[in-house]
Amino acid sequence: MNKQSLKNSHRSPLSRLSIAATFFFTVLLLEPRLGTAQSGVVSSTLNGQQIGLLHWYQARTVAQFGVGTGPTALAFDGAHIWVANSASNTLSELDASTGSTIKLIATGFSPSGVAFDGASIWVSEFGSNGALKLQASTGAVLGFFPTGSGPQALAFDGANIWVANGFGNSVTKLSASNGANLGTFPVGSEPVNVAFDGTNIWVVNRGSNNVTKLKGSNGANLGTFSVGTLPAAAAFDGANIWITNQISHTVTKLRASNGATLGTFAAGLNPNGIAFDGANIWVANNLNTGTATKLRASDGANLGTFPVGSFPFGVAFDGAHIWTANKNSNSVSKL
Repeated sequence: MNKQSLKNSHRSPLSRLSIAATFFFTVLLLEPRLGTAQSGVVSSTLNGQQIGLLHWYQARTVAQFGVGTGPTALAFDGAHIWVANSASNTLSELDASTGSTIKLIATGFSPSGVAFDGASIWVSEFGSNGALKLQASTGAVLGFFPTGSGPQALAFDGANIWVANGFGNSVTKLSASNGANLGTFPVGSEPVNVAFDGTNIWVVNRGSNNVTKLKGSNGANLGTFSVGTLPAAAAFDGANIWITNQISHTVTKLRASNGATLGTFAAGLNPNGIAFDGANIWVANNLNTGTATKLRASDGANLGTFPVGSFPFGVAFDGAHIWTANKNSNSVSKL
């Protein structure tokens, strides 16, 4: 042991403590002071880095993806979102997990509605008075089938496609397997939307402020029920039918079994598209600078209004997320 080492080994405990304290103080100066308030925080003494990892607000709850021009309707096929672009005469296929475009498919004039039948995608062509059938796996065209005048929304009943003929005051029933016309049935004025409740078809009559209930098996008229002013779309929640009323800025809840009105609930301005997520009803509000309102299906309670794209029309649920077709921003939003 040299003289310097011997000197160090005989330092007093107080001297060694002083050295340790100096080292500790130096570390504190170099390391983040996790237990004290950070810059910009005036009252918290909590760990700022830990707080930064907490989801205390919904950051990036809405993602937006570009599609064709004037998107109005959507459908989910189990893996992809299909979007009818009414102004560019195209159909966009998006990956539901990423929102990336898989295909952009040419359609006829003014596609306005879209539905999935378990294997194929159906698109109503408002300007062509017919419905286009595409193979969902490839996008290949499987046929074009005439409907009534001005077809708009479509619905699948497990075996058939029902099409609302906006200018024909009727709905057309097509066999999903081969497109055969199984009948055209009169309803109210200017039908624009259809929904299936497991047994029957509900038709939204925009021009007569009511909905018509048809027996799914044969199209027999089971009743007409008043709703709000300028109804636009319908959704089924497992027991009830929900209708958006554009001019009334409300949604109406009807019991599916008998059409009784169970309530009318405020939405945003000019509610249009509507969808059920298993517990809640989602409504696209055209004139709230692009929002979607969430209503609890059990009692209609308003659970929030969320920003989406401009002038949202259609709404769809993919099992985890709500999608809106934003007509004026040429996009879809994923919430």
